[in-house]
Formats: sequence, C-alpha cells, structure tokens
Amino acid sequence: MATDHIRYDVLARDALRGVLRRVLTDAAEHGLPGEHHFFITFLSKAEGVKLSPRLLAQYPEEMTVILQHQFWDLTVTEDRFEVGLSFGGIAERLVVPFNSIKSFFDPSVQFGLQFEPSDAVADTPAASLPAAPAPSALAVSPPATENKDEPAKPSEGAEVVRLDRFRKK
Repeated sequence: MATDHIRYDVLARDALRGVLRRVLTDAAEHGLPGEHHFFITFLSKAEGVKLSPRLLAQYPEEMTVILQHQFWDLTVTEDRFEVGLSFGGIAERLVVPFNSIKSFFDPSVQFGLQFEPSDAVADTPAASLPAAPAPSALAVSPPATENKDEPAKPSEGAEVVRLDRFRKK
C-alpha cells in the first residue's frame, strides 16, 4: 500500500470539525433555528477540557451535553467552544476543545458526525498527537433520552457509514 503523503484522513477530520465549528458559531450568533438542537459527546479528561471537579467526578471518561433550551454564553473559537449549562440546578461553564469531541448529533434532522479521537488525546498535548482516524458520518435515529446526565446512544437500527469504506486497501 502506498504512503499517504497528503493525509486525507487528517483533511477529512478537520473539514468535518469545521462543519461542527460553523454550526456552533451560527447558534452562538443567531440562536438555534426551528427545532434544531445538539447532542455533543466529548472526552472529559482530554487536553484543554475544563469541567468542575463535581462534573469530572460524575463523568470521568466522557460526557454528553445537550444544547437546546437552557444554555447561555455560547462562545466559539478556532479550536474550542465554551458554554454555560445547568446541571442539577447548578450553573456550570464548560470549555470543550473540538479535538476532544467524539460525536455530534442533531436529532431534529437526523444528522450526526462521529469522530474517533486517539486514546492519547487525554494525556498528550494536541500538537504532538498522531493523526486520528478519519471521522465517520452517522445516519441515526434520535436518542431515547433527553436527559443531560446520560449519554445519547443511537438506536439499534442506525447505519454507520465510515469514510474508510471507500479507501483503497
């Protein structure tokens, strides 16, 4: 197999993270249009993630947040987003780098993205990470729960379409 000097996997991953960045930027500037809302799952201990000790103890590996009705001060930068959310009646400010995100899902239109971050993301500075595998697009059904305290899970009938399915081997 030939060496991929162009690194299509990195280009595809960055392009799909750009979609996520653009959607969140639009939501920060204009609010959520129509019935759109987002389930975002990220690695709790990834480099740059900022959670309160209470939330980190409750979600030591990964956490799913829902941006729908009650969030505030959504700020999006080139490499992360920050948002205010309430957990158990306690206001929290989260900082979530884009490279810590495992999945994004908008159940109002059945659109999702799934990223496969490297296991090293939680322990290694982002600049020295090897390239993560290419992200996958999801076609999934809405999660069964709207609870911010539980991660969203695709229904059993979901079909995951992986970009590497189309690569020459």
